[in-house]
Order: sequence, then structure tokens, then C-alpha cells
Amino acid sequence: MDKEELRRRTKAFSLRVLKLIRALPRDVGAKAVAGQLVRAGMSAGANYRASLRGRSRAEWISKLNTCLEESDESEFWMELIIGDGMLPAKRVVPLLKEAGELTAIFAAAIKTGRGEN
Repeated sequence: MDKEELRRRTKAFSLRVLKLIRALPRDVGAKAVAGQLVRAGMSAGANYRASLRGRSRAEWISKLNTCLEESDESEFWMELIIGDGMLPAKRVVPLLKEAGELTAIFAAAIKTGRGEN
């Protein structure tokens, strides 16, 4: 996967997170989860975009680490949505899977960037 493809994929992920958030119930717990998920889900894409403009390898890896953390955190919030029954699992699982794939991609890119193949 090239940089532009991953850029499009992280943007699509952010848009899908927004759709999922809009489907959540309006109770206190769901609002709290929605706020956390929207920040984490959008941050993964925004930080990936910023990583493409990194001034050094160290800065690039630092931004990718943020992407890794945010995509992993997104997984956590979606697991809570499923676990609490806020939405049916079938509605959340495809996006949860995408978050897992992005997490794996970022982890692999960081290892490659550090020369840890």
C-alpha cells in the first residue's frame, strides 16, 4: 500500500467513524464514548496526513506512533459500543476490523522505519 492509498483509507476511516457516532443513542454513556471515539478516529487520519510532511525520519515515526495509538484506541471504544449493546455488533464489526488493520499497518510501518524488519 502506498502513501496516497493509506491517506485515502485513513480519511475514509474517519468518515465512517462519523457515521457510526451519529447512529449511537443519545444517553450519557454513549455520548461519552462517542466523544472519545470521534477524537481517536479522526486523529488517526489527521496524524497520518501530518506524518507525510514530517521533516525527519524521527518526526515521521513519532507521528506514526500517534496514529498507532489512536487507531488502537478507536478499537477499544468500538469494543465498548459492542460490549454495552449501544449498537448491534454487525453494524460496528466492519469498522472495528478496519481499525485493527490500520493499527497493524501503522505498527509495521514503524518497525520498517526503525529498520526492525
